Amino acid sequence: MQKLTNKEEEIMHILWRLEKAFVKNILAEIKTNKPHYNTLSTIVRNLEEKGYVSYNAYGKTHQYYPIVSKESYKTKFMNSAIENYFNSSYKNVVSFFAKEEKISVDELKDIIKLIENQK
Repeated sequence: MQKLTNKEEEIMHILWRLEKAFVKNILAEIKTNKPHYNTLSTIVRNLEEKGYVSYNAYGKTHQYYPIVSKESYKTKFMNSAIENYFNSSYKNVVSFFAKEEKISVDELKDIIKLIENQK
């Protein structure tokens, strides 16, 4: 699975939400920094070449849909981030968020409960 650019990832989030869309539908969902229609069309075709989307053809127009699930992408993305930034250590991930005050003690207790219940 190839890495996505930020804009490609933004488009994938739209497609995951819409499930099927024409380029004009995707363009309507972009709130800031709207690309030109042709630019967006090129980005979507790049996603197709990378194996993230496919399409149904209706004459000259294409309706695109994701063929990589959001869950699958999230797993790949998270595993890569944990490997590259936290030395493959989930402890380092949790420590990072604790130091940044992005996770509370109650949330940590909930995580411990989840782990204990899986045993």
